[in-house]
Amino acid sequence: MTVLDEAVRALREWQHDDQPFQLHPGDLGWYRRFGDEAAAAAVRTWRRDGRIVAVGLLDGADLLRFTIAPELRADESLALRLADDIGTPERGVLPAGTVYVESPRGTRFQELMFERGWRSDEPWTPLRRGLGEPVADPGVRIEVIGPDRAEVHAGVIRASFEKSTFTEERWHAMAAGSPYADARSLVAFDGDHAVAAVTVWSAGPGTPGLIEPMGVHHDHRGRGFGRAITLAAASALRDLGSSSALVCTPSSNTGAVATYRAAGFDQLPEVHDQRR
Repeated sequence: MTVLDEAVRALREWQHDDQPFQLHPGDLGWYRRFGDEAAAAAVRTWRRDGRIVAVGLLDGADLLRFTIAPELRADESLALRLADDIGTPERGVLPAGTVYVESPRGTRFQELMFERGWRSDEPWTPLRRGLGEPVADPGVRIEVIGPDRAEVHAGVIRASFEKSTFTEERWHAMAAGSPYADARSLVAFDGDHAVAAVTVWSAGPGTPGLIEPMGVHHDHRGRGFGRAITLAAASALRDLGSSSALVCTPSSNTGAVATYRAAGFDQLPEVHDQRR
């Protein structure tokens, strides 16, 4: 089993609806679009007695997305070890200069980082939709994308985000990773036009699933396709056995927040990265 697979397995065990928003197996699955070697190089793990107790994803040179085993989030010795490792450039987790850490709220680790001079960064808005009841029909044609239609999905994502580098090749790299066994890529159509796309990631039956990414083609905005593809995403996660659907977006992206709320998602309290 690779380090990436070990990290995914640990993250799957830590996903529960009563936990704060945190790193999800789908985050590692989405990063897998850069290839197996790049994904493995971006993963950081911490162990105690041979067991993984914390997992981080270096999402770019200056951002560590990070979580801790739920039962150890108040553990003082682990928090000290993590704060020393992550906050000391010489230890190689994050470089010197301005850097960011995303981690769950309410941990001793977060408290220590604030005590050491780290500050809150820009707010993000997590949203959740329970999946105990059936999801409304999206009202448009939805296609589940397989390898032979990867370019359709990748093309919509590229047209949805100004700086996107997502390609057919990267879709195949993403789909080759172990997390994608519990994922689905969907595209919404208006007639023959692909207008919106999403990938959803299950962490296993009875646990929260993740939406990452979701986008609406820039030529087809303002017509309800964001809500439609989000409803399709929630329905797909329900079919995969997920207990809820999760997503997190910058609070400044008010359009995205409104789209998720229109698709039945509840807005949760804002969260902040920590910045040095």
